[in-house]
Amino acid sequence: MLVWLAEYLQQYISAFGVIQYLTMRAILGVMTALVLSLWLGPWMIRRLNSLQIGQSVRDDGPESHLSKSGTPTMGGTLILASIFISALLWSDLTNRYVWVTLLVTAAFGMVGWVDDYRKVVESNSRGLPARWKYFWQSVAGLGAAWFLYTSASSPVETQLFIPFFKNVAIDLGVFYVVLTYFVVVGSSNAVNLTDGLDGLAIMPTCMVGGALGIIAYVSGNTLFSEYLQIPYVEGAGELVVFCAALGGAGLGFLWFNTYPAQVFMGDVGALALGAALGIIAVIVRHEIVFFIMGGVFVMETVSVILQVGSYKLTGRRIFRMAPLHHHFELKGWPEPRVIVRFWIITVMLVMVGLATLKLR
Repeated sequence: MLVWLAEYLQQYISAFGVIQYLTMRAILGVMTALVLSLWLGPWMIRRLNSLQIGQSVRDDGPESHLSKSGTPTMGGTLILASIFISALLWSDLTNRYVWVTLLVTAAFGMVGWVDDYRKVVESNSRGLPARWKYFWQSVAGLGAAWFLYTSASSPVETQLFIPFFKNVAIDLGVFYVVLTYFVVVGSSNAVNLTDGLDGLAIMPTCMVGGALGIIAYVSGNTLFSEYLQIPYVEGAGELVVFCAALGGAGLGFLWFNTYPAQVFMGDVGALALGAALGIIAVIVRHEIVFFIMGGVFVMETVSVILQVGSYKLTGRRIFRMAPLHHHFELKGWPEPRVIVRFWIITVMLVMVGLATLKLR
C-alpha cells in the first residue's frame, strides 16, 4: 500500500525511491510488525484475561503444566494482526503470491479461531470436530494449490527440485496440487502439534520463516538464482516482506510467550503460521529444504504418528507421552531445557537448509 504512495511522492522527493527496494521494505516490515506486537500485546493480554479466555490443561500431562491453567490463549490473533498490517503496508499488492499467502494464512487462522473459540469460550472440550477442521483446511489448501497450478506462467513453477543436485527437477503436472495440499495442511498441523511449551513453536517458526524469506529473495532475483543455480520464480522475491513481518510479529509475541508464558498463541496462531510457512515453501519451490529446516516440526508430528500407530497395533507406547517434547519433560528435563534445545536443533537444521543453496 505504501509502495504506491512512495512511488507517487518520489516525483517530488527522490528519497522516497528507497521504498522500492525489497531489502528496505523487509526491514520496515519486520520493524513495523515487531512494534505493533509489542505495543498491542499488553492490551490483548488484559483483554483476554477480562474475557476469561484461558487455556485448559490436560490432567494426564506433565504435572508442571497444571499451573498454566487459565493462562490467556488465542494470542495468535496478535501475531496475525501484526503480520497483516505490516505486510499490507509494505508489500506490492499487485503481486499474486502476496495475496495467496495472506489468504491461506487468514483461512487457516479462521479455522483455528473457531476451534479455540469453541474450546475456551463455549467450554466445548472437543472444539471444532476433527472432520470439519480437516475439511476446511483441505478446502483452503486445495484452493490455493489449484490457483497456483492454473496460474503458473513457467514450467519451473510446477516442478519438484531436489536439493544438493544442480539439474534434478521432476515435472509434477497435476500432482503439484497434491504435493502442495500435503505441504500446506501438513505444515499447519505440524506447527500446531509443536505448540505445547512456552515459546517452543514460535521461535522455530521465526527462524524457518526468516530462512524462507532469504530463499524467496534469491529465487525472485534473476542474477542470484542463476548464480546459485536454483529455480527462478518471477515475483517470489516479494514474499521476503511477508517473511520479515512474520519474524517481527513472532519475536514480539515471544516477548510475552517466553517461559513462563503470559499468553499462548492457540490454534488460531499455530495453524495459520504453519500454513504460511508451507505455502511460501511451495511458491519458492523448496519443499524438501523446508522439510529439512522444519525438522523439529517433523519430529513432533512423527512422534505422534508412531505413538498412535504403536498403541493401536501392539497396545504399547513408544514414548512416555506424545508429542515428543512431553516425552522429554516426563524424563525429567525442565521445560526451559526442552525449549532451548529444540531451538538449537532448529538453528542447525536451518543452516543445513540454507547451505543447500550453494552446495549443488
